[in-house]
Amino acid sequence: MILVADSGSTKTDWLLKQPGKDAVAFRTPGLNPYFLTEKEIVKILQDQASDMIAFGAEIKEIYFFGAGCSSPDRHEIISNALTAIFTKAYISVDSDLYASAYATCGREKGLCCILGTGSNICFFDGESIHDGKHGLGFILGDEGAGTWFGRTLITDFLYGLMPEDIQTVFYNTYPLTKEEVITNVYQRPAPNSYLASFARILNVIRKTDYGKELIRKGLQEFIDTNIKSYPEYHTYKTHFVGSIAFVFADELKALCEAQEIHVGKIIKQPINDLLAFILSRETAE
Repeated sequence: MILVADSGSTKTDWLLKQPGKDAVAFRTPGLNPYFLTEKEIVKILQDQASDMIAFGAEIKEIYFFGAGCSSPDRHEIISNALTAIFTKAYISVDSDLYASAYATCGREKGLCCILGTGSNICFFDGESIHDGKHGLGFILGDEGAGTWFGRTLITDFLYGLMPEDIQTVFYNTYPLTKEEVITNVYQRPAPNSYLASFARILNVIRKTDYGKELIRKGLQEFIDTNIKSYPEYHTYKTHFVGSIAFVFADELKALCEAQEIHVGKIIKQPINDLLAFILSRETAE
C-alpha cells in the first residue's frame, strides 16, 4: 500500500493506493517544516487524519512532497513525524518542486512553476530539478502568489489606495483593523497563509480596472523575476501548478503568449498526476 502526499503551506493532499483499488483521498492542513515542529506535525495528523492513520500497519511506502522541504534538516522534521505514526513504512521526503515537476513534465525537460500560496520555479532535466535562486518565501519573494496578492491588497486597503468602491467591497468582506492585521502577520503562526487568504477576493473584483491591473502586475512580476531569469526560457515548455495559476489561467496564458513563453500544463493540484507518475516509475523499475 502506497501513500502519496503533496503539501503546501495551506493544505496537504494525500492519496492512499491499494493494489487493485481506486485511490482514497484525504486532506489535512499544510505541513510546512519551516513553520511547524515535529511534535506539531504529529499532533495535526493524530487530530485530523485518524481515518488515514487507521491504515498505518498496511502502508509500506510513503512519498511526501512539501513546501519547505528543501534541505536535509527540514526533510528530517517531516520524516521523523511520519515515522512516529507510520512505523513500518519506507518514507521518502522531497520538495514540492519535485511533485510539480513529476506531475507536469513527467520525464521531459521543462520549466515548472508553482503559483499558489507561495511561488517558486525550477528547471527539470527529465530526471532531476536544478535549484535556482528563487523561492525566497513570503517576506522576500513569492511574486505573483497568494501571499503577494494578499499583502498588496491589505496594504492598499490600510493605506487607502484602493478605489472607493473596491475599498467598500474589501471592508464588507474583511472588516479588518490595522491592529488585527499586525497581530496576525507579526505575532501569530502561519502569517503566509493568513496573507494568502485575502487573495480570494480577486475573483470578485477580477473584472474591475483595479483587479485587472493588480492581477496583471502580480503575474508579470513572477514572469520577469522567475521565468525570464532562465536564458533559454523560450526553448522549453513552462508548466504551472497551484490555485493562483489555475484560477487566473486565462490572464497567465495571455501574458506568457505575448512574451513567447510556451505554456504547457496548468493544473490546480498535482496529487493525481503525481501518484500516476510514481506508480508508472515503480512499474518501470
